[in-house]
Amino acid sequence: MDVEIVARVERRRKWTPEEKAALLAEVETEGGRVTVVARRHQISASLLYNWRSAWKAAAAAARTPATLEFMPLGVFAGAGSERAAMLAAPTPEQPQQPQISGGSAGGIEIALPNGARVCVDAFVNEQALSRVLRAMKGTT
Repeated sequence: MDVEIVARVERRRKWTPEEKAALLAEVETEGGRVTVVARRHQISASLLYNWRSAWKAAAAAARTPATLEFMPLGVFAGAGSERAAMLAAPTPEQPQQPQISGGSAGGIEIALPNGARVCVDAFVNEQALSRVLRAMKGTT
């Protein structure tokens, strides 16, 4: 009895940006059906999903403005107060490192080295807070 073992060695293929774009365009013309295009070109569907995800992330990053502009913010003196005071420019204080202290339940207050303070509650959007802190870091 003769037995023949056929083993094929698959090498990792290098895809050019043009090839990736063409395959993603083909997915769009197929109505977003990734598996159809993957089968047609004998590639993994997860590869196309990864490329599409990376493309969407890059497109979202390109739409985000590089510079941020700030405007004065009105702050109320108390919960029942009707008068609003404009924020004054922060005065430098002694702390050299940001300090985080607990305020209300689930709330935190971040004191930056330039004297500015950021107060948030437990429901803060983490991505928005991260962008604000990165922007404020440039002003220290």
